[in-house]
Amino acid sequence: MTDNVRVRFAPSPTGPLHIGGLRTALFNYLFAKKHNGTFILRIEDTDQNRYVEGAEKYIIDALNWCNIPYDEGPNHNEKFGPYRQSERKHLYQDYADQLIASGNAYYAFDTADSLDHQRKELEAEGKTFIYNWHNRQLLLNSLSLSKEETQAKLDAGDEYVIRFKSPENQTLNLTDIVRGNITIDTNILDDKVLFKSDGMPTYHLANIVDDHLMEITHVIRGEEWLPSLALHYQLYDAFGWDKPQFAHLPLLLKPTGKGKLSKRDGDKLGFPVFPLEWQDPETNDISSGYREAGYFPDALVNFLAFLGWNPGTEQELFTLEELVEAFDLERVHKSGARFDPDKIKWFNHQYMQMQYDDDLAEVFKDAQPELADIDVNYVAMAVGMIKERATFISDFWALSSFFFEAPKTYDEKSFTKIVTNEARELMSELAQVINHTDDFTVENVQTDVKAWIAKKEVGFGKVMQPLRLALVGAMQGPDVFEIIYMIGKAETVQRIGNLSQAL
Repeated sequence: MTDNVRVRFAPSPTGPLHIGGLRTALFNYLFAKKHNGTFILRIEDTDQNRYVEGAEKYIIDALNWCNIPYDEGPNHNEKFGPYRQSERKHLYQDYADQLIASGNAYYAFDTADSLDHQRKELEAEGKTFIYNWHNRQLLLNSLSLSKEETQAKLDAGDEYVIRFKSPENQTLNLTDIVRGNITIDTNILDDKVLFKSDGMPTYHLANIVDDHLMEITHVIRGEEWLPSLALHYQLYDAFGWDKPQFAHLPLLLKPTGKGKLSKRDGDKLGFPVFPLEWQDPETNDISSGYREAGYFPDALVNFLAFLGWNPGTEQELFTLEELVEAFDLERVHKSGARFDPDKIKWFNHQYMQMQYDDDLAEVFKDAQPELADIDVNYVAMAVGMIKERATFISDFWALSSFFFEAPKTYDEKSFTKIVTNEARELMSELAQVINHTDDFTVENVQTDVKAWIAKKEVGFGKVMQPLRLALVGAMQGPDVFEIIYMIGKAETVQRIGNLSQAL
């Protein structure tokens, strides 16, 4: 392993950070921390036409919410800055010129219309247009033109792009940590554009130059960039630079397991595909986020870690520190990872149980107007009794409202079945038993009620079922005697009376 591991997450600020991008950031972070390395954020905004206001801030906020902040990046520890490619524009022309000078790239003056015409002609013949060794001499570029003709066009200010000159009849041997050895025939590669007529580099050139200048040791990115690996290898060779190690992560698949996960899948099935809520600055459309949906960041991180990786053990619940310790790129899968919305709910439920009741109570109290005047310690006691049945804090009120206010209605089916004349008589007597219980504790109430039931020689359910209905309004909730202790003697007696008087 390289002594000084340096990895980068390099998103484009073209909108909200997709959950797949967040997974890529996470794997980079885990790898860096595993090897005491550096996690870098670089904003790849070379395509200014697709730039979206607020997207960069969103990316940074998402990383911070997930507790995977960057060590170097925009406005933070800018050792190799700037970290926005648009602010590095002055660098790339020189490197493009180097490739021209070494014969690894060339000027191409073809217009978009002429290329489109060529493409359509070939498509009409059932063929595919590729700009490379087999036709570059027939097109308008510095390989088909003389030096004088080429210089004249440059002097005249004709628009051009700089293309990489893919070699003919060569075999490339590529290595990927996840994929293993890959062999590519250079004859099938096209001459990719490296530099555009607007003075900005394409992803390929800027990416390689920046990775080299920022001393990136490992490029960990999504599978969609695998087709670019051959070009990137060749660019490193063309510059005479040492290559980083590459690892291409598997795609995130739809819940069905077929096709790449998209925002439409989330909209259709009712789950977020973004870490944070996003409001489109042009349309004002709002896309849901995991934070606003009530997920714990640790639960999301734990879930994402298992999308395309496993620790080789049965353990599923990991702290971030444990993930760092266990993470290994050798255990990343090649095949796509199916996104399971139910599994992330399971993770959130598990993390719910790990939270302190006091912390949950604070959030619950702030979110629920009915609790404004309720002591937070009382709220925390209630939370402790119901959180094992909750997935989100937003579930708390439905599970615990009876701790804070008497039921206004009763479950109709249960009421019809349970509340008989005999039940009313029993409830009337039970109210007196509870009212006369001294030293009002859970144990004392339970002892007195059970003794009275034994003395009456009635079935336990004939008393406990209407009692639960009186207290909760439905046949649900934690231990009845815990509820009685929480709401107190007077409120318990009052609710029993309410049930008896209900029609």
